[in-house]
Amino acid sequence: MTVLDYLERRWDTVLELTIDHLVLVAGSVLLATTLGVLLGVLVHQRPRAATVLIATTSALFTVPSLAYFAMFMVFLGLGAQPSVLTLVIYALLPIVRNTITGLRQVDPAMVRSARGMGMGRVQTLTRVELPLALPVILSGVRIATVLTVGIAAVASYVGGPGLGSEIFGGLRSIGSVRAVPQATVGVLAIVAVTVVLDAVVALGGRLLTPKGLR
Repeated sequence: MTVLDYLERRWDTVLELTIDHLVLVAGSVLLATTLGVLLGVLVHQRPRAATVLIATTSALFTVPSLAYFAMFMVFLGLGAQPSVLTLVIYALLPIVRNTITGLRQVDPAMVRSARGMGMGRVQTLTRVELPLALPVILSGVRIATVLTVGIAAVASYVGGPGLGSEIFGGLRSIGSVRAVPQATVGVLAIVAVTVVLDAVVALGGRLLTPKGLR
């Protein structure tokens, strides 16, 4: 059986798993971005708190994904919930680090000018600091997206959605005619998901970044 033969027979299933993978990663990165940017904003002017936060997210990043899946499965059961929680943890480090870095790179003169124009702390943050830091923050989001696409494949161990079932299904059926095509299709589809999501984040970043900063 060739890869094309396998795709022809199981196109509907592969397409459904690919969409599930896209939704799982996109939702997890969206949650991680919301949480990571919020945490970065809260600590970027507090060096000790920023150091503790980066150290914590770095430590969480070093734990093997299977350990998270197994631990969260005990409390949350099988399915999407332990998968999303694990992916959010892995996505946090690049987003938090880049948010802090981006905000610290904002020219203090720009902040003082905004304050001089009568802007309050929140207005300065939302209208000056975050827009100027956006390119750096989005670089972190792109790294987090690429990272989590691959890790999401492991989620099939806890019944999570996505293309991991194709890869591990191929590995489980080694020796059969469909083993290599099934695993190959899973890998190629994950690469396609990575390219699509990276392009979406890049396009979104271009649209959101002020023209003068592109």
